[in-house]
Amino acid sequence: MKRCVLGACVMGLSLAPWVAAAPPPPGAPGSPPSAAEKPEPHRFEPFKPEAVTSNGSVTVDGKSISYQAIAGTLVVHPKDWDDVPRDPATDKPGPDDGEGKNPTAEASMFYVAYFKEGGAKDTGGKASRPVTFIFNGGPGSASFWLHMGAFGPRRIVTSTDVHTPAAPYSLINNASSLLDASDLVFIDAPGTGFSRIAGKDKEKAFYGVDPDAYAFAEFISQFLSKYARWNSPKYLFGESYGTPRAAVLVNQLESDRSIDFNGVILLSQILNFDLSPDRPAGNPGIDAPYQTVLPTYAATAWYHKKLPGEHPNIEAFLTEVEQFAMGDYARALAAGSELSANDKAAVAEKLHQYTGLPVDYILKADLRIDGGEFRQTLQGADGKSTGRLDSRFSGPELDPLAQRAEYDPQASALGSAYVSAFNEYARRELHYGDGKSFKPSIRTFATWNFQHAQPGMNGMPMSSRQGTNVMPDLANAMKINPNLKVQLNAGYFDLATPFYQGVYEMHHLPMPNSLQANIEYKFYESGHMVYAKDTSLKMLHDNVAGFIRRTSNVKE
Repeated sequence: MKRCVLGACVMGLSLAPWVAAAPPPPGAPGSPPSAAEKPEPHRFEPFKPEAVTSNGSVTVDGKSISYQAIAGTLVVHPKDWDDVPRDPATDKPGPDDGEGKNPTAEASMFYVAYFKEGGAKDTGGKASRPVTFIFNGGPGSASFWLHMGAFGPRRIVTSTDVHTPAAPYSLINNASSLLDASDLVFIDAPGTGFSRIAGKDKEKAFYGVDPDAYAFAEFISQFLSKYARWNSPKYLFGESYGTPRAAVLVNQLESDRSIDFNGVILLSQILNFDLSPDRPAGNPGIDAPYQTVLPTYAATAWYHKKLPGEHPNIEAFLTEVEQFAMGDYARALAAGSELSANDKAAVAEKLHQYTGLPVDYILKADLRIDGGEFRQTLQGADGKSTGRLDSRFSGPELDPLAQRAEYDPQASALGSAYVSAFNEYARRELHYGDGKSFKPSIRTFATWNFQHAQPGMNGMPMSSRQGTNVMPDLANAMKINPNLKVQLNAGYFDLATPFYQGVYEMHHLPMPNSLQANIEYKFYESGHMVYAKDTSLKMLHDNVAGFIRRTSNVKE
């Protein structure tokens, strides 16, 4: 009886909701939507373009420049890489028919454009004035670093090589703003800063070498139309991961869209990820990273006074180290296990002279020391860890027994100042951002799609992060547009993208030697963000402004 009663109670409880939930007739209040009314899966509220206009002025080289600033967004759609036509015989991607758009994902890409003296089309500005598209890297970083540190009309004040004290911070007139030479467009990559992404598989649609460049190409094409700048001299400026983005992007713009650019300006370059000094031991047999990072080790040891000898002229010293790196050191590494004990000891002693690291440590490392090991060891006896982005910076070791440094003192030293400065500037002076959150960076590196279809590969993706190489993209852009000029800017104290690595890459671009004359090199006694040092910022401005003036053929 108890079982029966319990069974009846359970059934009664289960039936009651079913009776109460009997649907009302179709169309009655509270009725469920019909099949035709049901929302389609993966649909979302589409983004809408925005634009907020303000005005200001900046003084560069003693001259006041009035400008119009536009903070806003453009909406772009990704290429559906899965829908690229495939050859039925090989199942490899065939030629793109140009229709591969993915309607289920989109990005609202945030930008801040500065037009000298009201240079937007609706204010009668000069359409022939140069325009430079500027972006940082990461991947996953917004472009507030270059905006607030290098070329925008306002600049954040930070300490030279130590941790900048907490707020309040100072925003000042940027006497090195690039507005004297070009109109400027700072762009936040999809999902970063005030940019947003939405829709089905939105990360897959935008977070990868090729999808990222495609989104930027879409943005630039829209921008040229919106502001009537098709006939302007055009430039790309990319920093860090922004340099491989610029290489892929300029090739896409020129080869796929017939949009020639006057110049590409690269800061802290990495085009071939096999050359990264971060953990090259995971790629045995590839010794070039140890060679190309050696001059930066030498510059860093010189700066921190860890060298056993005196070297009053850093440029002459680094030239000597470069010759050793590509000569005796290269031959020793290439010999591998066939290197004699005496020769190995001689090379270790030379490395000690150039890096300040102990000979026994160098021998134990088999002459191969990666970036993290160097940063942990150089000032380890002093309890300090050396900076990665800018090796002039130092900070307390987190773990004295660690093999590699576990954090970057430079990133910690400057991050708060830049984030605070841009949030304040955007809301107060650009009048943009109320009710919105600003994302300085997003964690995409671990999941970033590093596969890349190089020119001539018929759309066939190749390579993972440890093999991504966009040198062919830049070379292809220079071949199909032999007037394209390139400027490489690099800091001596950059351990993330060593300056000589960039030189090595440029000298190995797969193109005719005659095009090497289109490349120029500029070096600075600074780090990854060369503009973090006032004198280097001024030099950077002068070099980039001069490059634009020489290659644009436009007189102010």
